[in-house]
Amino acid sequence: MYRTSLILIVVFCFIVVTGHAQNQQKPNIVLLFSDDAGYGDFGFQGSKTFKTPNLDKLATEGVVFSQAYVTAAVCGPSRAGLLTGQYQQRFGIEENNVPGYMSQSSGLLGDEMGLPTHLPTIADHLKKLGYTSAIIGKWHLGGNDRYHPLKRGFDEFYGFRGGARSFWELSEEEKVKKPEDRLERGFANFKEHEGYLTESLANEACDFISRNKEQPFFLYLSFNAVHTPMQAKKEDLAQVEGLGLTGKRKTLAAMTIALDRACGQVLDKLKELGLDENTLVVFANDNGGPTDSNGASNYPLSGTKANHLEGGIRIPCIMRLPGVIARGSGFEYPVSTLDFLPTFVELAGGQSDTIQNIDGVNLMPYITGANKNRPHEMLFWKKENRGVIRKGDYKLLRFPDRPAELYNIATDQSERVNLAYEQPERVKEMYKRLFEWEKGLERPLWMLDRFYEGKAMERMDTYREQKRDEYE
Repeated sequence: MYRTSLILIVVFCFIVVTGHAQNQQKPNIVLLFSDDAGYGDFGFQGSKTFKTPNLDKLATEGVVFSQAYVTAAVCGPSRAGLLTGQYQQRFGIEENNVPGYMSQSSGLLGDEMGLPTHLPTIADHLKKLGYTSAIIGKWHLGGNDRYHPLKRGFDEFYGFRGGARSFWELSEEEKVKKPEDRLERGFANFKEHEGYLTESLANEACDFISRNKEQPFFLYLSFNAVHTPMQAKKEDLAQVEGLGLTGKRKTLAAMTIALDRACGQVLDKLKELGLDENTLVVFANDNGGPTDSNGASNYPLSGTKANHLEGGIRIPCIMRLPGVIARGSGFEYPVSTLDFLPTFVELAGGQSDTIQNIDGVNLMPYITGANKNRPHEMLFWKKENRGVIRKGDYKLLRFPDRPAELYNIATDQSERVNLAYEQPERVKEMYKRLFEWEKGLERPLWMLDRFYEGKAMERMDTYREQKRDEYE
């Protein structure tokens, strides 16, 4: 009897252990996503004044992409492309959904503007592969209930449906004025946090990780830092005293300290639970830094948020997966946030080539060196009359108010030497390639009032050239 019981116990333990191992053989996926950060405002990106020790350490433990791009120069469309793996213009999203600022001829207005419900997200794909998914933080893909994250593949949501909000508790007046910015747990459970929001989001992320440590999970930690309003903790402002920073840029540096600390908290939780060796961690940003509104620096790139110069669409990006991605490595070819979906799906054991209409590629063979080619021979961007094509090292920009411009990004990432007049045949060929791509796009579901398109061009000209000594 004793021997039989002992055998049963051993068999039971074997089943439990092997079952746990099978669950954990699929890596967890954590996407740390900042909002409106400047390309140059991190230590691993060359900043001498902005303190980002946790992200700097992460950069030494994985690969840093020197030419990582988003699909749009503003946050809503950028997030739509990331979550679907498709150019968002394919399904009619070219501009932010900002109630009250839109053209009245838009097909959708108010909280009706959102990510079309027939489109599967990363969370939808990973759910089929056995993953539990959470989005914590900013959604910005539709305020209407039908666009809610819990109806878009995510199992958990803690955050807000809008595009920007206070880092402190909202007043009753603010809740009424912009209901999409109320803090929400799950579906329609509205309750404001205590303290500083960046820290609250990190706490929620760590709680999610702890509760799901026995099963594969996808965590999309979508910070609203360092987007406006410019609000920092007194303790963090004290840390940037004496660095020669003033105004918005001083506050931005303090907000970046909180962002980095929050990322470090999540990374520490993974390590504490023994999950760090089996977790893909990605850090990225949603678009270029808005030099005017939050004082960000995109140095050495030209331009800023809302335009298609490099400073509007190129972002800092890190990936870490121990044992797969070489520590302290770099990747020089252009990649896109479109690539996150197929990369995550393949890592989770799925087949991204069976997914219809995606434009991204699985980056792992390129990162590991198994594939020596470029992940993308061409990348595209479009908003209204503005359009861009990156083909190889050359980039063509089409504008509504001036002739097209051509740059060799490999030798001129600051976009100072316009080659359009020297290479008219290349301009012609790339112009046609851009139009061929545009012929396959859907008409926009909504657009901002025309006035703001003019303001975008003014912003591009004002902040086109960025110098390090203006920010550091």
